[in-house]
Amino acid sequence: MAEPNTAGPAFLLLHGWQHHRPEGHWLRRLADELATLGHDVAFPQLPDPDTPDPGTWLAELDRQLAAGKGRERIVVCHSLGCLLWLHAAARRPGTALADRVLLVAPPASEVALGHPEIAAFAHPPVTADAVAAAAPLGTRLVGSDDDPYCPGGAAAVFGEPLGIDTDTLPGQAHLDLDAGYGPWPDALRWCLDPTVRVGPRPAS
Repeated sequence: MAEPNTAGPAFLLLHGWQHHRPEGHWLRRLADELATLGHDVAFPQLPDPDTPDPGTWLAELDRQLAAGKGRERIVVCHSLGCLLWLHAAARRPGTALADRVLLVAPPASEVALGHPEIAAFAHPPVTADAVAAAAPLGTRLVGSDDDPYCPGGAAAVFGEPLGIDTDTLPGQAHLDLDAGYGPWPDALRWCLDPTVRVGPRPAS
């Protein structure tokens, strides 16, 4: 594995609820792939992932972002990590927190409210302007049209109201290990080139 390039971009990967960074998950693979290419990448285990506290997670996010201060910062979020990012953007409207962000499979607030462990993450009071300011080089949303954690579809629930460029992947559920994600080359491609449209994982 190459030594991290401290002059290049710093990548931060944020996982979701009940996520313990399992082997084989696309986020874990992405962290390894970026590190192998010599990039500086952080994939922290967020505290108490089974019973997460928004304030504690926001504090850890602040700490991670501060570690990359002064460099290009690219953030990749999955599931509850997306709501964490939206809460962070809402908390500091008009502030650039990173350069660009990828939001993958955010859960709808009504689904979060149905699970007491994550209900406090629901309804981040964020605006389209705050989302744009939080990542001046762009935010990309990727979601499926049959995600059980976002029944209305990510584009309708998050993309359109918040003005986020969205890639909709038919029939890919929650884009997690249960859905075969797994190897996902387009996640790495987007990290290296933000103009890449994100498609589904390779067919098995």
